[in-house]
Amino acid sequence: MRYAPIVLGVAAALLTTSCSLVGDDDSGGDPAERVVLVTHESFVMSKDLQKQFEDESGFDLVVRAAGDAGALTNKLVLTKDDPTGDAVFGIDNTFGSRAIDEGVLAPYAADLPEGAEAYALEGDDDHDLTPVDTGNVCVNVDDGWFADHGIAEPQTLDDLAEPAYKDLFVTPGATTSSPGLAFLLTTIAAYGEDGWRDYWTRLLANGAEITQGWSDAYEVAFSQGGGGGDRPIVLSYDSSPAFTTDGEGGTTTSALLDTCFRQVEYAGVLAGADNPKGAEALVDFMLGHDFQAALPDAMYVFPVDGSVALPADWATFAKQPEHPYTVDPAEITANREAWLQQWSDLVSR
Repeated sequence: MRYAPIVLGVAAALLTTSCSLVGDDDSGGDPAERVVLVTHESFVMSKDLQKQFEDESGFDLVVRAAGDAGALTNKLVLTKDDPTGDAVFGIDNTFGSRAIDEGVLAPYAADLPEGAEAYALEGDDDHDLTPVDTGNVCVNVDDGWFADHGIAEPQTLDDLAEPAYKDLFVTPGATTSSPGLAFLLTTIAAYGEDGWRDYWTRLLANGAEITQGWSDAYEVAFSQGGGGGDRPIVLSYDSSPAFTTDGEGGTTTSALLDTCFRQVEYAGVLAGADNPKGAEALVDFMLGHDFQAALPDAMYVFPVDGSVALPADWATFAKQPEHPYTVDPAEITANREAWLQQWSDLVSR
């Protein structure tokens, strides 16, 4: 899952305390009285929302969190015959088809809020996955750096491979990062099966830096990430400029909206769950107004409920692309490993 750029200490605190903001991982007690959520390490839910869910549903909430969306999905596949929880949150559209094909999930047709149907996973006819939040992985730029150097900001993927932007771009790797994988899929969607490797060859020859994860790229290498980096172009999110406001009604960064790949996160009921009714209640709660309204500040993503008002900075600076890149989920499932191996071969040359 995604990590939005904010003040580094706050981000670190949220990530390190994400599990403590919800119920403790206690395997004891009556399974019928608790609902166990399996999720990724970036999941954050306030104590107030936890209490609200528990009061309304009558179930105690337990969270088991580890890894990113890919690690989460892999773990669910490996434990599908003896699931480690009742519900899941955090499978995204790059891994959704795999989870469905592997029989990890049980069907549940939740009542979707306004606009959420647009984010349903293509091909999910049985309603195994319920959309909860969305966002876009986009190239971001340091506006001040380009103004100070008298260089026009890039606008497109092609621009990143041009000599004017040599040694300026940094991105997390596709094999080690969820946004890195999304950027690889962006290039596959943009250039096709016959062209994406040539694009990456040009991009790497133009000095693109590959890091382990988003934090290394944004917080260390990016010139506006707070770590003294010298790269003014970085892969991040469409929401990132909302966290780089300058205190004077502006922001110091911009997302390039012609470079974006849509990500959607889903919740679902695990097949073989001890408490499927509790899992359904949790999915419903995640679609409720209060949980949806908390998403931007808690996990830096957009709610799927189109009626929810965004925070002021988001409404002003977190611009979403009209036509983000997408790749059919079934195509991702069929080709992911081959694409990642081909990408790794290019990077290791």
